[in-house]
Parts: sequence; C-alpha cells; structure tokens
Amino acid sequence: MNYWWLLLAVFVVSCGLTWVLRRYALAKSLMDIPNERSSHSTPTPRGGGVAIVLAFCAAAPVLAGLGLLSPADLYGLLGSGLIVAVIGFADDHGHIAARWRLLGHFIAAGWALFFLSGLAPVSFFGLVIDLGWLGSALALIYLVWMLNLYNFMDGIDGLASAEAVCVCLGAALVYWQTAHLELIWAPVVLAGAVAGFLCWNFPPAKIFMGDAGSGFLGIILGVLALKAGWANPELLWSWMILLGVFMVDATFTLVRRLLQRQKVYQAHRSHAYQHAAQSFASHKKVTLAVVVINVAWLLPMSMLVAGGALSGLLGVVLAYLPLVGLAIYFNAGAVTR
Repeated sequence: MNYWWLLLAVFVVSCGLTWVLRRYALAKSLMDIPNERSSHSTPTPRGGGVAIVLAFCAAAPVLAGLGLLSPADLYGLLGSGLIVAVIGFADDHGHIAARWRLLGHFIAAGWALFFLSGLAPVSFFGLVIDLGWLGSALALIYLVWMLNLYNFMDGIDGLASAEAVCVCLGAALVYWQTAHLELIWAPVVLAGAVAGFLCWNFPPAKIFMGDAGSGFLGIILGVLALKAGWANPELLWSWMILLGVFMVDATFTLVRRLLQRQKVYQAHRSHAYQHAAQSFASHKKVTLAVVVINVAWLLPMSMLVAGGALSGLLGVVLAYLPLVGLAIYFNAGAVTR
C-alpha cells in the first residue's frame, strides 16, 4: 500500500510546529546569544528541534498501527528518544549538571537496548560473531556517544538537519537495494520530520535545534542503525558509513583534545566543520559540502557494503580515510584563538 500521505503529514506538522516554537522562543526570550565559542553572530531562537520530536513521536504509533514498525521497536525508539528529549529540553531552559545528563543518557540507551535485545551478531570479513554481553556494552557506549556527538555537531546552520535527512534517505535506498522494505518507513518518516524543521533551519537559520532535538536525533539514528543489524549484519556497517561525516569529525576532535589534555567537557568550536565554516565564512557552503560528501561518496560506499561487493569493516575504513584527511586538513581539535 502507499503510505506517502503519512510522510507529507509529518513534514507539514513539523514545519508548522517549528513556526509555533519560534514564536514561543521569541516571546520567552529563549535565544542563543553569540559568544567566543559560537559559530554564529546573531542572537537566534533555539529549541526548534522539539518539532522533530513531536512530529516523529506522533507518527511512530501510526507506523506501528499500519504494521510498518514492530511494538518492540516502537517502545524502544519512543522511550529512549523521549528520555533524551526531555533531558535536552530541561537543559535548554536551564542547566542540568553534566553527571545527571550522562546518567539519563545511559538510562535511555539501556532502555533502547532492552527492546532491541542488545547488539546483533556482527560480521567481520565473512564471519558472523555474536559478541554477547560485550557487544551490548559496546552498543550502550555507542548510543550514548551518538546522542552526544550529534549535539557537538549541531553548531552551524542546517548541518545537523541536512545530515539526518541524508543519512535517513540513504538508509532507505540501501533497504530498497537489499529488499528490506519493512525497514524503510521509520527512517523515511524521520527524514520528513527533520525536513519540516530544516525549512526554518537552512542557512541563514531562523531557529536552532537545541539539545532536545539534537540528542533525540542522535539516539534515534543510533537505534535505527542497531536495529538494521538484526535484519542483516552488513546493514550495521552500512549505517556506520552513512554516519561517517559526524562520526569522524566528532571522534577525531575528541581524541585530539584528550591527547592535548584539554577540558573536553567545556564548549568549544574546534571541530573540522567549525573551522571550515570560519575558513569559508559561510555556513551554507559547509552544509552543502557535507550533503555532497554524503550523496557522492558515503552513499555509494554504503550500498557496496550492503550489496556484498565490499566487506563491512573494510568499507568503513575506506569510507572514513578521506574524512580523516579532511579532519586533519581543517585542523579538527585544535584550539581556536
């Protein structure tokens, strides 16, 4: 059956809710004020990512009712996503100590893994290995890192939104290629929710996503990636490739800052994408460049892995190498003066 009406409805709801949230933020003075660590120069309303949360969470039960999402996946996605979104929303409106945020993030990740039944067996060069409890521990860390790195990478206009749309639609193409049609609708609907917000967030942004939206996107994308591994072990590697831009920039930056003994918990603007935006004096150019990288490089590599033409781990390494080169070129992790 044709369910494209649901995608259109999610897009319209998300776009309309973003307009409402922008007016609310302006009325309540919920503004992101530029400082020395900011990549923008104009005070801008924040918290628009709540529109993504509400639109997707409203659509998910509909997907389940149509038989396009299992009850376990529904509970795992909504439970973990809402926990993270509530923590982010509270932090957007005040301040929550980092240790309590992190505790909440681990609880959300644990919730998701409970309904996913942990990490699926992983493929290594043709061998499929069940990592057991170690795999679940690694998956827990992965989910917490995903939701935090998405927050770190939400620093210039349109970037986090465009990345989510590219990754979700790329995953849908991979599912179509490999005949896993039952997996398509969750990422497609998420892409629709993000696209509605992107109408207001595309450079120059009229509203920012905020921690509620970025954390929600990070953990939902992470859960969808882990869910794909249960359908086919190679699909997890495909997702890792699709998420490459954010995974490489955030991880490379964190590791370099740790090696330099910087205070990694402090806000900064030393990611590669931030240096690139400063170098080109344009958020739009960097955001569009990331879209091109996703479409022209990462998506084909992901499809090669999903189709069996390339081993998953090898595909990730090959896909990431140019991204590591870009991180080095743009001096990711270096202190800005």
